[in-house]
Amino acid sequence: MEIVTKIAPISLALIMLALGMGLTVQDFTRIIKQPKDFLIGLICQIILLPLIALILIIILNLSVELAIGLMIIAAAPGGVTSNILTKFVNGDLALSISLTAIVSLLSIITVPIIVFKSIDILNFKLNTNQISMVGISTKMFLVVTLPVIIGMIIRKFASSFISVNEKKIQTLSLFLFLIVLFGAIIQERSNIISYAMKAGIATLSLNVIMMVIGFYIAKIFTTGPMQRKCISLECGLQNGTLAIFVATQISSKVEFIIPAAIYSLIMFVTSIIFVFMLRKE
Repeated sequence: MEIVTKIAPISLALIMLALGMGLTVQDFTRIIKQPKDFLIGLICQIILLPLIALILIIILNLSVELAIGLMIIAAAPGGVTSNILTKFVNGDLALSISLTAIVSLLSIITVPIIVFKSIDILNFKLNTNQISMVGISTKMFLVVTLPVIIGMIIRKFASSFISVNEKKIQTLSLFLFLIVLFGAIIQERSNIISYAMKAGIATLSLNVIMMVIGFYIAKIFTTGPMQRKCISLECGLQNGTLAIFVATQISSKVEFIIPAAIYSLIMFVTSIIFVFMLRKE
């Protein structure tokens, strides 16, 4: 657990720095020009995704640890992978970037609220000390919001630096994420099969259901096929590093991390299948 708790913040900060280096002011002002498409994506991610996770927790009767872990990954914003895959399927890349950016910045507020409210709704009792919504929000600001702002400043004043180093930073952040992911798995290798069986059904269900729901809601309410491709991927691809970081702030028990770790593995497989389905469409 020590490897995870030390590397997760660094990995997350680098991922958010790379995200910021790819953003411009237009990525934020674009939502004024296309408010409906953006709002549909925002509602799917911030409201529907946690709601579906809550329903799955009740249906599957998950343990406290796995339930909170699932709520954390459901509350997490989309990751930069969704931007890459949206581009690959000829989706609305501009909308994807705007959703990733805005939801990531909002996450310092939305993630603690969703997680703590779900704990209250489910009437869970945690054996944790000195955990507060404000405390987690403050830590998230330092590793999420601040790196994004720094990345945008670097892009504005040192564009040549970005062209040389952006891919290196993305590669390094991916490498650190894999260390976090597999570090958690290796540390609990004796229990991983048991955890995977318990969390696997919930995480797979959440992932697939949300991509399908996102697709059809976007089909009904958004502008066209490019937007529904984007929103369905944004609903299915979450920032696993952020989820793992938040889980470590809530408890030192590795069970809280397992849903995020399993989800991160599952989403790559399901999203690739989904991408090929979208490309055929």
